[in-house]
Amino acid sequence: MKLYIETLGCPKNFNDSEGIAGIWERSGMNVTDDPAQADAILVNTCGFINDAKKESIDKIFEMADFIEKEDDQAAAEETDAEKKILIVSGCLSQRYGSELFDEMPEVDIFLGVNDYEKLPQIVKNFKRGQRQKLFSCQPEKFMEFSARKTEANPYTATLRIAEGCNNCCAYCVIPQIRGKYRSRPMENILQEAEELASKGCREVILIAQDVTEYGRDLYGELMLAKLLRKLCRIEGLRWIRLMYCYEDKITDELIEVMASEEKICHYIDIPLQHISDHVLSSMNRHSTTESIKDTLCRLRKAIPDIHIRTTLITGFPGEGEEDFDELVDFVESQKFERLGVFAYSREEGTVAGDMENQIDEEIKQARADSIMRRQMDISREVNEEKVGRIFEVLVDGQDEEGAYIGRTQYDAPEIDNTVIFQAEQELVPGDLVRVVITDAFDYDIVGRMEE
Repeated sequence: MKLYIETLGCPKNFNDSEGIAGIWERSGMNVTDDPAQADAILVNTCGFINDAKKESIDKIFEMADFIEKEDDQAAAEETDAEKKILIVSGCLSQRYGSELFDEMPEVDIFLGVNDYEKLPQIVKNFKRGQRQKLFSCQPEKFMEFSARKTEANPYTATLRIAEGCNNCCAYCVIPQIRGKYRSRPMENILQEAEELASKGCREVILIAQDVTEYGRDLYGELMLAKLLRKLCRIEGLRWIRLMYCYEDKITDELIEVMASEEKICHYIDIPLQHISDHVLSSMNRHSTTESIKDTLCRLRKAIPDIHIRTTLITGFPGEGEEDFDELVDFVESQKFERLGVFAYSREEGTVAGDMENQIDEEIKQARADSIMRRQMDISREVNEEKVGRIFEVLVDGQDEEGAYIGRTQYDAPEIDNTVIFQAEQELVPGDLVRVVITDAFDYDIVGRMEE
């Protein structure tokens, strides 16, 4: 039996899908990248904000229509091809599974985020007309996947170090979906990192809802810095990248490790969300205006070339004009190398969703657009400073015209900027080459490989 997986959402979801694929193949079945060849189609959904929910629902219906058309064609050709099984998993399924089960009869199986190990058996035992839903309780400890299927050439890979979240931000449903924070035992992380390196992996991206919280529940203290030291000793790994670091837990020890270990990318993703103390307090964030500015200053002083990625939310309930102006001034002064802005998404079941002083959708979006227009100029300025300089670039592939596409250590895959460059010799994904930058645009830079 063949399974096709369609993945939506963040890198953590893609990591889950690799676990699903591994578990499926471990049971003796196959995974395919062609839905037409599949016996079962799984949509791994995102349910974080309204846009993501809509995208997930649209994809579910798209796959349901695809299956229906194939079924109609089989009937017209009088073949005995069995109808494909449609499975929905991921955050949207975990959050709204019971409601979706009633509203989407097209879906055969709804699965929670803690039930992937059971998938092969559920599908093997599935009988037409007997739809199923399974949403297990959140586990007390980190659940390891029994297997993981990576690309044939996994030159870059995510590395999960924890699951769940304890931050309980007023706008966020992740603790409800993923449960409380559960650190993964360090020996298991290191073992997987060793296995990835042995397969040719050069870049590992540490992921969790909050990587800076790592270790507190297991070891009684924050252990990210110590974990990084050990990862840096693994032969074969070249880049270690940090995603989703909370400002209030970026310690001096962590900064020192980032500055002193050459394998750690001079890149950090810090979801700040705002700068106004009034809004930060309403969001139930643990940061303040002063602490944020102090942490950014410490990072830039210790690592002068660090590229900081952050995300901001505009239009949070009660965000006044003064709060927004303070946010704009903050973006102008900090000149973040990487920045994303989201208009606040009102989510049921959250503290913020029940707040008064909700802001009009047009105002929220106009504020987000205003910041992003300015950020485009900042991004171009940052890129223009790279012209004439030489950077180590990790090759990701080629475009339609034959130019190579890659990334510097300052860019996460599928998220940040790319380097488009020419090379005389033939390259393959995973190669690390030196590229001199010759031109710059808003979000990409252009160059040629140094011979």
